[in-house]
Order: sequence, then C-alpha cells, then structure tokens
Amino acid sequence: MLRSKSVWLSALALVGVCAFAPAYAEEPAAAAPAKNATVAIDPKALALLKDMSETLAKAGTVSFNVRRAFDEPAANGQPLFYMVSSEVTLQRPDKLKIITPGDGPASEFYYDGKEMAVFLPEANLVAVEAAPPKLDDMLEAAFTKAGIYFPFVDFIVADPYAAIAEGLTSAFVMGKSKIVGGVETDIVAIATKDIQAQIWIGSADKLPRLVWLNPAQGAEKPRSMIEFSNWKLGAPLSAESFHSEAAAKAGKMKFGKPAGVEEPAKQ
Repeated sequence: MLRSKSVWLSALALVGVCAFAPAYAEEPAAAAPAKNATVAIDPKALALLKDMSETLAKAGTVSFNVRRAFDEPAANGQPLFYMVSSEVTLQRPDKLKIITPGDGPASEFYYDGKEMAVFLPEANLVAVEAAPPKLDDMLEAAFTKAGIYFPFVDFIVADPYAAIAEGLTSAFVMGKSKIVGGVETDIVAIATKDIQAQIWIGSADKLPRLVWLNPAQGAEKPRSMIEFSNWKLGAPLSAESFHSEAAAKAGKMKFGKPAGVEEPAKQ
C-alpha cells in the first residue's frame, strides 16, 4: 500500500484526505459515498488501478519526473511544507536511476542489477553496496541497510497493483478532471486502515498523474503529494544510463543508516 512517512535526502540515505473540490470535477462524484455510509470496494475503481498497473508493469523501460510536496510540524506546531523533485529512469527487471536536485543537497541513486550506489555530487562522495539481481529485492535491501526509501516506490515495482491494493478497506471512483497533468484523468479514492489516498489516472494513457496521501492514524497526519510528469515508456536505454563516471571517481563512504536519521515506517 502507498506509504506516507516523509524521508529527507541525507548523506547516506536518499532523504528524502485532501478534499476534492466538486467544482474541479468534470463529472459529479456520484460514486463517492455519503457521510456515515458504509464504503465498499468498487470494482470500477479496482479496474482503473489494474489498468494503470498493467501499463506500468509491461513497459520494458520507464522514465518520468516526480515532484513531491509534504508537510512537517515546526516547533510551534505550524505545518511547514517542503518540496522534493526527482528524475526517474527504470529498465525492468534490474536497473534504476534516480537523480534528485532538490532544495537541499543534490543526490543520485544508481542500480545496475549488481550494485546500488548513492552519490552526493557536492560532497563528491559515494556509497556503494552489493545488491540483489531484481529491482523489488533491491528496494527492500536499500531500505533495510540504509533507510533508503522512495515515496513513489509502489509505482515502479514489478506489480504496482499488488502494492497499492494491499489491505484496501475502501475504493471508489470520484469522477473526472481535466486540470491535472494536462490530460483527462479518472480520480480514484482508496483507503486502508493506515492510509487514505486519491490517485489521478490518465483516462487515455492509464498513467498516474497525481497522488494525495493522508495517514489515517496518528495525531499529526502529515499530508503528502506526489506529482508525475514527462512520462516515457518503452524508449531505448543504454547500460551507461545507469552508471555515473563522476560517482566512480568520487571518494568512498560507508553504506548504512546515517546517524540521527529516523528509519522511515513502512505502511
């Protein structure tokens, strides 16, 4: 299921329910349940999620840009909003590159089926670790060994539908929009006992365009937005796309959880 814990990009780890205004809907949200009604899992919502998952899973190569906004409470309790952007390139089943300029220190993540590396260009330091031969296993190992977690991970695994639909307690179609991503989208609202989410999915291309997340548990309930753009599926990629000459020449540092950084919660 979609995660909510924010993770900053730091030296060794890539640290790194919004209300839908009815006026934005192209069609009335007839599928939305009335207040206090029992919410079921609508097969139409699941069909949209499955179409999106199949579109992503069957593409041999995938690249996209992602921009994330999330809030964290200040000492006085005021929510402070932060922005993180990344350029993601994926070749199934065993290659991944994530370039994150960010407002803080830039970072780069590389995985070539044998090793995973975190490169910090400004510090000219790189951490390298042996990695499993499949993407899903690598993502798990990166989290376990160094707390590295990508908020959009459920959209790049081998089976996005299984990751997103796990533990669903409700799912329904809210309606359509034409103001997200420059295309017509179908809006799906889903929830588990821990997470509430809305996903805008391209009606024609079946690609995710926007996600809003809200934790269902806890007092603070930080909100999080993930915006996708510049999708390219099936474009040819060279093996060099998943290596960095600068990283290869950089100074070495330990691959592990940085001191003082809380391990992100997997939900």
